[in-house]
Amino acid sequence: MTKQKSTSTGRRRGRPPGSGSTRNTILEAARRQFATEGFTTTTIRSIATDADVDASQVMQFFGSKDALFAAVMSIPPMVLALFDTAFEGPDVCLGERVVRAYLQAWEGTPEESEPLMVMLRGAIVNDTASKQLADFIQSRLLDGARERIADDSESALRAGLASSMLVGLITSRRIIGVPLLAEADPEAVIRLVGPAIQEILAPGTANRAS
Repeated sequence: MTKQKSTSTGRRRGRPPGSGSTRNTILEAARRQFATEGFTTTTIRSIATDADVDASQVMQFFGSKDALFAAVMSIPPMVLALFDTAFEGPDVCLGERVVRAYLQAWEGTPEESEPLMVMLRGAIVNDTASKQLADFIQSRLLDGARERIADDSESALRAGLASSMLVGLITSRRIIGVPLLAEADPEAVIRLVGPAIQEILAPGTANRAS
């Protein structure tokens, strides 16, 4: 009787092959990159190199650096959509749309807002988390500012000013709990803060806001 050969070929030890393991490897590499380099400096290519995969695979799994950061930080896709759509539409209402988007993101349902609140609380006590949050928020505003302000250095400054105002607003309402601000109706806050954000990101249009 012929002895049957073993089907075992000495499977390589370590992480098993498959899309799930590749996705996790990319997430681990992205987590390291965002923590050490920050959101702005980190690129899809650098993450791919760290994960030992092709950049096209990173895009296949996540679609964009923003979406990859959101996955690392457990930010729901609907929150990313709020940030992305804030700059869509006429400049005349830009400030109000941006403030409303950020309030909705941090003050929405627990499913939407809690991951961002975790980031915000961590940023207060941890330098790395602070840089991650600041880079992410500023990058969202910088993209919109660059579409309206030709000078790169000025658009960066304006994005930084707007991000500091918005983070300060959320921190005062949700973390510190400044009474009059925390208890204020969101629409009242939007009406008052919107023109200031608009003048920073789209100068010369605030006087036309309704």
